[in-house]
Amino acid sequence: MPNKKTEFKAIVIGVSAGGMEALARLFALLDKDFSTPIIVVQHISPDQEFDFLMRHYSIVSKHHVKELEEKESIEKGFIYFAPPNYHVLIEDDYTFSLSTDEKVNYSRPSIDILFSSAAYVYLSSIIAIVLTGANGDGSNGALDIKKNGGYVIAQDPNEALYPTMPQTTISKVKVDKIIKIEEIASFLNKQVNK
Repeated sequence: MPNKKTEFKAIVIGVSAGGMEALARLFALLDKDFSTPIIVVQHISPDQEFDFLMRHYSIVSKHHVKELEEKESIEKGFIYFAPPNYHVLIEDDYTFSLSTDEKVNYSRPSIDILFSSAAYVYLSSIIAIVLTGANGDGSNGALDIKKNGGYVIAQDPNEALYPTMPQTTISKVKVDKIIKIEEIASFLNKQVNK
């Protein structure tokens, strides 16, 4: 359990293959008054309908779900999603910056880029969560989160539809928790939502 004095200001989530089900389960279990902003990079194929995903998550969640925008301020009560084909960085003034730089780990948006930028802005007041996925994106960024005092959770690979992504993070990073989706939601509701 993190130090009780830690106030987590944001949560970053990385997810790839199998993510639609995992995120839907997680969002549905968060308390209605949960207010800590959540920023998600989800790998989706370019031909997948992004608007459909936003509508789907809005239905299963009790929170405001939206595609994040350039220079938008990060506000409480929102679940933000990286738009397709853009890397997302968090700036020092707690706004988003979008980039079309080269793919990282064959991905744009890259989980590593989001996590690493969040690590240097939020330091110890960030939680990173690595969920199901079939590649290693997120592990290097999670390492940056840990180095800067943040908290890292990996989905239990035995539960993940595609265990490679959480397993790669576990092998590279001394993660704080390796738990199932229901336990992640319970942890967030108890630890963050105060």
